[in-house]
Amino acid sequence: MENKRNASRLKRRKKKKKLLMLFFLIIVLLFLGILLYIFVEYQQSLKNSQNGSSLQHENIKFNGVRNKSGKINILLLGIDARGKEKSRADTIMIAQYDPEAKKFKIASIMRDSYVYIPGHGKNKINAAHAYGGPELLRKTIKNNFDIDIEYFILVDFKGFTKAIDKAFPEGIEINVEKEMSKGIGVTLHPGVQKLHGKELLGYVRFRKDAESDFGRVRRQQEVLKQIIDEFISIKGIVKLPSVIGTIQPYILTNIEYKQALSILTSFLSSDTKNIDFFRIPVDESFEDVTYPQVGAVLDIDIEQNKKALKEFLYK
Repeated sequence: MENKRNASRLKRRKKKKKLLMLFFLIIVLLFLGILLYIFVEYQQSLKNSQNGSSLQHENIKFNGVRNKSGKINILLLGIDARGKEKSRADTIMIAQYDPEAKKFKIASIMRDSYVYIPGHGKNKINAAHAYGGPELLRKTIKNNFDIDIEYFILVDFKGFTKAIDKAFPEGIEINVEKEMSKGIGVTLHPGVQKLHGKELLGYVRFRKDAESDFGRVRRQQEVLKQIIDEFISIKGIVKLPSVIGTIQPYILTNIEYKQALSILTSFLSSDTKNIDFFRIPVDESFEDVTYPQVGAVLDIDIEQNKKALKEFLYK
C-alpha cells in the first residue's frame, strides 16, 4: 500500500515537473519571439526612413562632463533643420536620470532667456546652437547655471512627426484650449481631439497668444509626459524599437546604444515612473525687455535661476 502511495506521489511530481518545464519553455519561446519581432521591426523601420532627413550626420564635437553626483545629465534639443544651415534651438531641455533612485527629472529652459554666450556676448540662449552647435550650448549652460552635461540628443522636428505617426497611428488625445494657427503650419480648433504628428508639433510650437513661450513650454511638457506614459506600457515598449528605427535618421547624439538601453531598462524596472518637470526662468525672476540687435528677451536673474535649477536637479 505504501509503495503504491509513493509511486503515486512520484508520478504527480514528475507530471508537475513536466508542466513547469513546459511553462518555462513557452515563456522562453514567447520572449524570443518578442525579441525577434522587435529586431525585425527596428530593421524595417530603419530601412524605410533612410531618406528625408535634413540633419548633417557628421561627428559633432561635444565635450560632455560627468557630474560628481553620479546622476546623468542629458541636453535635449529640438530644431527645425534646413540642410547645412545652423538653426537656433527651438526647444532646450535638461533631462536628468538618477540611476540610484531610478528617477527622471526634466527642466525646460525658455529659448528667449537672455544669457552670456561664451565668445559671443549676451543673447538669447537659443542663439548658442546657431553659433556653435550643442557644444556651445553646453558651455553656455555651464557658464550661466553651473550645470555639467554629459550627453546630448538633437532631434529634427521632422523626426518628431514621423515618430508620433509611427507610434500612435490613431493620434494622441489632446484638449486644445483655443484656436491655434499662426506660425505653426496647421489650424487647430478648440476641444478634445486626436492629433497626428504634424498637428501635435503645431500644438507644442504655438506661441502667438498672451502666454507666448510660457504656454508653449507648458504644452511641451504636457505632451512629453503623455508620450512617456504611453511608452511605459507593455504595448509601448514593443513599439519602441520600430519608433527608434523611424526617428534615427533625424537624431544626432553621443549616447551609445548600450548606455541608452541601460538607462531605459533601469527606469522601466523601477516601482514608480513619475517624472518631475521644471522651468527656467522661475516665476518672479525675469523681466520682459527689448534690446537693439537682439529683440524681445527674458532678462533673467541669473543667480536666482541658477540656485533654483540646482535645487531642482540635486535635492
